[in-house]
Amino acid sequence: MLNSEIIKQQIDFLSFDQYGTIVDIQTGLVEFVTPFLIQKGWQGDPHRFVTWWRRVHFENSMIDSLCDTGHTLYRVISGGAVSYVMDRAGIEFTAIEVETLVSAIERLRPFPEVPAALKRLAENHKMAILSNGDRDMLEAAQAHIRFPFDATISVQEAGYYKPHHRTYEVASDILNTAPERILHIANHVFDCIGAKAAGLKTAFINRHDRSFGQTRHQPDIMVKNISELVDLLT
Repeated sequence: MLNSEIIKQQIDFLSFDQYGTIVDIQTGLVEFVTPFLIQKGWQGDPHRFVTWWRRVHFENSMIDSLCDTGHTLYRVISGGAVSYVMDRAGIEFTAIEVETLVSAIERLRPFPEVPAALKRLAENHKMAILSNGDRDMLEAAQAHIRFPFDATISVQEAGYYKPHHRTYEVASDILNTAPERILHIANHVFDCIGAKAAGLKTAFINRHDRSFGQTRHQPDIMVKNISELVDLLT
């Protein structure tokens, strides 16, 4: 890992993953689906339901990028994933109910330390969102994050989901900043690996104290939360 003083000298832009890094997607979706599942009479664990939903969504988004036959919207993939999980769980549902569940993603709250940490980082850095979410979903989420990022970039611009290299290359072009001058910040190993492979520097937000794994694309920074990142970069 690089010395934080060296990193500060070498970066011009901070790019943040949104779902799971800025906003607490697991907790937020569990809170939202719990009354829905109770109403449906499902006796399972809502946390497990959301984990299943997110896992299927991730797999299908990777398949979409690998097939390379045109970008499928995040909203469509998420709808397909939650429908699949309800089918497997034996839950009857309508298309409107699927849309309602997916729309909860637009209203997720930031992790507790995030608002203050972002304000401190903005004193010395330009900052952007780089997310797998659709453009309209990211725009809707701004009212709940309540922080004026310098740019909000959806992978729709590239036509591929992270960690495809084109997502980071297109972000670099949009930010008018060389890849090696961008520090990409994410709670997901796959996102950090993709960004590092594309030439960006990376910070892994290791909220759950998990191993990053054996890969040649190790992060330049590893911290428990964004407040710790602030302490290194300011």
